[in-house]
Amino acid sequence: MQISFILRLLTLLALLPATSVKAAPSVAREWNLELLESIRETVPNPPQHARNLFHTAVAMYNAWAAYDSAAVGYIYNEKVNPLPADVEAARREAVSYAAHRVLRERFSSHAAFDARLNAQGYSAAIALAPVTNAATPAELGKRIGRATLTWSAGDGFDTVSESLQAYTAAVNPNMNHPMSVMGMNHVFQYDMQVGYGVPPGTDPNFWQPLALSSSTTQNGIITPGGIQTFLGVQGLVTTPFSLKRADDTKPWIDPRGGPSRLSTPQQMELKDYNYKYGALEVVRMSGQLNDETRIDISPASTGNNLLGEDAGSGLSANPLTGQPFAPEMVKRGDFGRVLAEFWADGPRSETPPGHWHLLANEVTDGPQLQKCIRGTGPVVSDLEWDVKLYFCVSAATHDAACAAWALKRYYSGVRPITMIRYMGNKGQSYDEGSPGFDAQGMLLETGVCELITAETVQGKHAQIWDVGFNAYRPGLNFINQIAVYSWPGEHPGNPAPANPPVPATQQCTVRWMLAKDWLPFQRKTFNTPAFPGYISGHSAFSRAAAEALTLYTGSKYFPGGFYSHTIAANSMQIDKGPSEDVELQWCSYFDAADQAGQSRVWGGIHVKEDDYHGREVGSIAGIAAYTLAEKYWRGTVADEAIAAEIEMLRGNQVRVKWNATRGMYHKVQTSTALSGWADATSFSATYSTEGEWVDSNPAPGTKFYRIMRSATGP
Repeated sequence: MQISFILRLLTLLALLPATSVKAAPSVAREWNLELLESIRETVPNPPQHARNLFHTAVAMYNAWAAYDSAAVGYIYNEKVNPLPADVEAARREAVSYAAHRVLRERFSSHAAFDARLNAQGYSAAIALAPVTNAATPAELGKRIGRATLTWSAGDGFDTVSESLQAYTAAVNPNMNHPMSVMGMNHVFQYDMQVGYGVPPGTDPNFWQPLALSSSTTQNGIITPGGIQTFLGVQGLVTTPFSLKRADDTKPWIDPRGGPSRLSTPQQMELKDYNYKYGALEVVRMSGQLNDETRIDISPASTGNNLLGEDAGSGLSANPLTGQPFAPEMVKRGDFGRVLAEFWADGPRSETPPGHWHLLANEVTDGPQLQKCIRGTGPVVSDLEWDVKLYFCVSAATHDAACAAWALKRYYSGVRPITMIRYMGNKGQSYDEGSPGFDAQGMLLETGVCELITAETVQGKHAQIWDVGFNAYRPGLNFINQIAVYSWPGEHPGNPAPANPPVPATQQCTVRWMLAKDWLPFQRKTFNTPAFPGYISGHSAFSRAAAEALTLYTGSKYFPGGFYSHTIAANSMQIDKGPSEDVELQWCSYFDAADQAGQSRVWGGIHVKEDDYHGREVGSIAGIAAYTLAEKYWRGTVADEAIAAEIEMLRGNQVRVKWNATRGMYHKVQTSTALSGWADATSFSATYSTEGEWVDSNPAPGTKFYRIMRSATGP
């Protein structure tokens, strides 16, 4: 049957006009697609896959750069001289062997990578043979792949030291404990269907792991249940591409100094309004997941925000065509549901870094894109475009991962599920003269978060949804407690997550429930990611990628000033919906990135502070990464000034330090009269951004030092 299909396809292509047959993708694109598919088949780990995308892109870029006289390789900088008769053919071959070697090391799907290499006309047998110094494109690619893996083995990601290990044990007790409910003794395994507050000893300012009776990853992989551990804890010490810091114990980027905190009973003079209001906003948005009010989600009414906020009101017209945008009217509840799932990167997820590579590929394939780097100059080949695109976008998302996960580890920020349940269990902090007051309680807002009173149980709070029993209970039992109007969690009768893509057959609608039972808009077997909240990784990844795409394409706008993606009615996996087709629309890369951040608030994963600060961090990381990547392919990184300094040590020793350039070679020379320089060291490849050499026997009198740098080494 497969052979028949191929024959039919070939016959169809033969009958089409030549102009109708789309050009074959570059080998770099083919390897990128293989990588994205491998990510979909593994357990999601955003920082790990950001690293995999980056290192694969580095290998492919280095193979391309080996045949370019100006470009400087990152990590490995071998130049081919003389150039072969068919440079592009040699490049394709070297790129493929380099990518194959990295991917085969990082993923278990070896057969797919071998098959891809063979299908390209190369040889998996040659790829797996020992690396040699032969001057062939295949061996060059293998050397580059080996160098990339050797360097990355020391980047800090794979080494979890004892100090790092301590961070995998959270401050808080796990959300899994025996309870007494309504006078009846019940012991529940916490499977996100049973709530009832937080366990004793919970600190509301720190991340709290969940204990799940079963767990399903965002891409549908079922894993054993258990207590969440800190995924990606190594972010604080993983080597980024462009970021630098003065103190190795501090985050790479920290523009806001950490998240808001809830005051403790001993420190009630502290202002914690932002903390409380952030939790209230999450509840409010959850309560809108069935809102049938129609809103315009076209670029005419949404987007065009300033960095770190959502106050933009869209654009009066398409900035590239001058034509007005057509309204796209949808139900607010459908919009929130769709955002929460689409940007969560649901079943078969590429994770957020991969999602932006997928988007970059779609943009590249659009008929309106001209493959001119920065939007100027000549149109480059498909291979050059893809290699440089993956290099700068993956560098941006990798740096965003290092920055975001360093902040997650440094601050161990709390998630909304702990914030809302903790404060909901305490009471209300809105009115000191009303029942249920506690300075650590929830803020109140009519229709969103309310105090249950003897009057309200005669009306809106007559029946309160009991999450644990999956049923309504008389509101009379909950007088002076805090109720929220929110999504109650998926019904037990819905199809199991082991059976995607079958949609839920019964929608779980928002209703009044106890704040201490609150649940985010997620599957019960996933619920909240296994790492702290502050900052939002989605926001950082997305803004970083958007910055890189903006600089690379020369415009912040999608080609043509418009891009969209349609989510079909009743195609969601979290809950039944949307009720009708929803077309997400964006004018700029930043509009799309902002929606990615907003989606996590709709889904109950983050408060807006996590989102806004994440966008700021992503912007810094993305711009820095693109700027450095461009210096490498333009070769101007070799022109960077070397700033050296010397330091006297005990024992009549001298330490020489300088700013090094990864991928280039450095050596130290000495002189006593600024002439007749002698080599103190030989040229050696540099994998760090800092060089250092100690002169253990400096001669008496005056001595000078200088640093020599070379792109090609000795």
